[in-house]
Order: sequence, then structure tokens, then C-alpha cells
Amino acid sequence: MNKHTPPPVGALIRDWRQLRRLSQLDLALDAEISQKHLSFIESGRAQPSRDMVLLLAQTLSVPLRERNALLLAAGFAPVYGERGLDDPGLATARAAIDLVLKGHEPYPALAVDRHWTLLAANAAVPPLLSLASDPELLRGPVNVLRLSLHPGGLAPAIVNLPEWRHHILARLRQQIRATADPVLGALLDELSSYPAPETPAAPTRNGKGKPPETEPEPGIVVPLQLRLGEAVLSFFSTTTVFGTPVDITLSELAIEAFFPADEATRVALGGRG
Repeated sequence: MNKHTPPPVGALIRDWRQLRRLSQLDLALDAEISQKHLSFIESGRAQPSRDMVLLLAQTLSVPLRERNALLLAAGFAPVYGERGLDDPGLATARAAIDLVLKGHEPYPALAVDRHWTLLAANAAVPPLLSLASDPELLRGPVNVLRLSLHPGGLAPAIVNLPEWRHHILARLRQQIRATADPVLGALLDELSSYPAPETPAAPTRNGKGKPPETEPEPGIVVPLQLRLGEAVLSFFSTTTVFGTPVDITLSELAIEAFFPADEATRVALGGRG
């Protein structure tokens, strides 16, 4: 097979099934089809219909962009469109995004695509971005994960950098497992290559290196603790996505909203009690 020839649809479906760690029987039961038919599809002995491709893709939670790839591999036209956020057809969605971002002020909130490229942000974000010392990181397109962990980005201002770095890399690995996106894989390699901060030493007892009798209880979320001037701002974040989107752009868009993790941060940003 020519190296530029895309894999057959059956091989792609098998790859997604294995990525989801499902047996043929598991997938067949979930999709309510026979295991024999699925086996024939994966081996190329049977050509799936358009509806069958979409059924298996939905059952496997394949991203919309990759569902189009499955359809093309099976000889069918893509069914999911992709438009920029400035497209008139997405005006209602863009208005909703702007409303959420604006409504979250005075706390930071931003919208990113599947590769963590910054698409939009509210007025609370630029003061935080100004902490970056390398102006190249702020020239578009801005990747927020790169900006967060790069030595010339926000990393020097992150008080709990070891903890935050571990959280970011773990989250990115989870996303790669879900999407099999090679661009995210390259991003993970890049972020992992940045100088790793030293993990703070474990607390001791009586100054003799003995562990304490009780360990502090971990928090319920991993905070982002940023030093801004003389203050340390502490945030936890939530992620909002569009429900049941049928447009690729919207399916890959997420809004990251940061909330004050302590009273000092709320007061510093002028939040209401």
C-alpha cells in the first residue's frame, strides 16, 4: 500500500475500538449489531453502510472531525461542517460565547480550540498574560498550555508549578487518549521537554527528616496559584462545552472559566461576596 493511501475504514474502526479498550464483542453489544458483522467490517470482508459508520463512530465516541474521516474512508461524503467563529452561521453561538466570557468578569475566562489555541477571552485575562516575559508566546496563535508552562511564559509566576505542571500534562495525556490527535501528541512532547521544576521537599518533624504523623489532606481540585505583584492569586477552573454540537468548530471548542479559590483572590479581583 502506498504510504499516502489512507487506511481502509475497517482498520480505522478497529483502531478506535482498540483505543477505547473494547473487544469486538463489547462494541457489537453496545452498537446492537452482531459480532460477526463487526468482524467482517474490520477485516474488510464487508463494506459498512453510511448509517453503520455513523453508528459505530457514535458508539465509540469518535470526535466529529474523525467521523468525517471514517465516512471518507468508506466512500461517503462528510456530514459535519466546519466554520470559523466569525462565520455568520455561527453568530448565535459566538454571541453565547461572548456572553459567558463577559458574564464571568471580574474573573478570568477564555475560549480555546481542540489544540488549546486561544480564540477569545474576557477583560480579566490580559493582565495575567502580561506576566509572560517572552513576547513571541503572545503572538498569535497563542497556545495557552505552552504559555502556561514555558519558562518565558507564566511558569515563573506559578507558585505551585510542580503541581500545576503535573495536572496540565496529565490532562493533555487524557485528551490524547480520547482523540488520538497527533498535534496534541507533539504538544505533549514539547511541554514535557521544558525544564521540570523541583518538587518541594516533604515536611519533616523535629528537623530530623522524619515524616509528620499526619499528612495534610489534599484539596478537591488542583489550583492555579499565580504571583501577581505582591499578591498570590489562587484559582480553580471549570470547563464548559457545547451540548450535542453538529459543527466541528463548536464540538472542539471549550470555555475555561477560573474562579477564586480563596477569599483573598476574590477580594483582590473585586468579586462580590
